[in-house]
Amino acid sequence: MKSQKRCTSYATLILLAAASGAYAQISTINSAFVTTHVFNDVPSALPTVINAFPGILVLNETGVSAPTGFANRDLWQFSNNGTSAYQIQNGQYFNASFDLTLVGSPITPRKEAGFLFTTASNGDIQFIVNTDGHEVVQFGGISFYSFTGNSIVPPYNSGQTIHLGLSYFEDSNGKNALQFFADGNASPVFEFGPTVGSGALDIGDGSTLGGYFQIVNDPANPGNSGTALFQNITISAIPEPSALSLLGLGVVALVFRRRG
Repeated sequence: MKSQKRCTSYATLILLAAASGAYAQISTINSAFVTTHVFNDVPSALPTVINAFPGILVLNETGVSAPTGFANRDLWQFSNNGTSAYQIQNGQYFNASFDLTLVGSPITPRKEAGFLFTTASNGDIQFIVNTDGHEVVQFGGISFYSFTGNSIVPPYNSGQTIHLGLSYFEDSNGKNALQFFADGNASPVFEFGPTVGSGALDIGDGSTLGGYFQIVNDPANPGNSGTALFQNITISAIPEPSALSLLGLGVVALVFRRRG
């Protein structure tokens, strides 16, 4: 009987490992990798970065003014080594969030900031606020949803702090899906599938996630500047439902063995 109990305990530990192993890599994220001037239409502009992940991360641009050119963009990405972006694999479900304060000096031309989820299968998925349109909006990939257009949250104004969240998960239909959150208010659930985006069923291996700040060039204003402040940055794994089921079966098996 002791041997049976011991074998069952080992089996349960294996199930525990199987249920958590696929998500251990998300838990290794411990830093942010920053790249300035991803868009570099005004190379004379001065970027400033404060990277105190996960508490505070600041992206600032001053002097974004040149006779030609569209915009500058600065980017940060979740990382587990501080020197490169973490590569998210399909099946690594997660919740991510941060508090965002965007300041435009002046508010026009546009300053924007928010999530940038660069998927391997559906390109860039953005979830942002902006200073001139006063929007809280998600676009790109498989979905479009305006929190302000649907009167879910008030229009965004420069200097306000808003809590943004993004989830990638397997929904109750067994499909990979995305959902977005603004100040605790949820968007609809958007499922991957053949009729949306590229038709892919998931994000694809090698996707990256983080935040960005973008500022449009103003040829007439040498003082054109802006700042995006990201605070309380989080990312955590969501266990796959099938893994949870396996875990539950292992625990049940252990209970019955012990009773026997």
